[in-house]
Amino acid sequence: MRRSAFIAATTAAALLPRVVDAQEASYGLVTPTGTIAGTVLAPPGAKRVVLIVAGSGPTDRNGNTSAGVRADSYRRLALALAGLGIASVRYDKRGIGASSAAGPNESDLRFETYVDDAAAWIRKLRADGRFRAVAVAGHSEGSLVGMLAVGHAPVEAYVSIDGPGFPADVVLRRQLGPLLAGSPDLAAANTRILDALTRGQTDADVPALLAPLYHASIQPYLISWFRYDPSAEIKKVRARVTIVQGANDIQVSVDNARALAAARPDATLVIVPAMTHVLSDDDATTLEGQASGVYLDHLRPIDPQLVRAIASAFGKP
Repeated sequence: MRRSAFIAATTAAALLPRVVDAQEASYGLVTPTGTIAGTVLAPPGAKRVVLIVAGSGPTDRNGNTSAGVRADSYRRLALALAGLGIASVRYDKRGIGASSAAGPNESDLRFETYVDDAAAWIRKLRADGRFRAVAVAGHSEGSLVGMLAVGHAPVEAYVSIDGPGFPADVVLRRQLGPLLAGSPDLAAANTRILDALTRGQTDADVPALLAPLYHASIQPYLISWFRYDPSAEIKKVRARVTIVQGANDIQVSVDNARALAAARPDATLVIVPAMTHVLSDDDATTLEGQASGVYLDHLRPIDPQLVRAIASAFGKP
């Protein structure tokens, strides 16, 4: 770890309260197609609970992925919240980790599947007599999932963490444009495919190099995802809204948070200077630098400003 990152991490650790007498326990959501496996971390007497909704891809309840992320972001966030007396629930998404058996075939998966699951988790927490106030904290793609879910099940607070402020096809165009600039044929194919999916149509002519993103069985999911504009959906949230964005997030830039905040003027906007996409601070400013550092560091503390922002989202206890 760089010296400046070490100093920042040490300072952050000192600012976070220690967790006292809080134990993790299994907490499952029974659905018609199988149980979605989760974990509850509830300090004694906790009346507030945060549902942590994971980001895109094969991300498990702890914030780790089969693609190589090993930062334990969501588990460490849960521990930090517990230090403030706030309970949390995090879960393996349908089809991921211990929830694998509950997952549909990829071709049958839709964005709304994740939204319905998050709404069902909210209702479960509402029925849990231990808790009086429920908040949803959605990270990355989970920001939009949570944003839509709270329209189906009421909460006291909604928190977007490093959430896109633009439709997913716009985000993909921005991310892939520079990467494909040196290959005009691939760039043209990418634009054609995204245009088709945005119109609600599949595309059967996907180049091999783009197949990991656009293979046939994932296209229905992408079509369902591309329908939503986060900056339009956030206007519909009937709860206190907090938008937290890491200024050193390489994957989701600050303009996304500003777009959400512009659409929701009554929201609290918190820009965290050194926070990365895995919710810890780092001074590396490239994806390669972060991927070989903070993305693999499960000991680096969660930025305390994020933890305080989530706690404050509830309003006065």
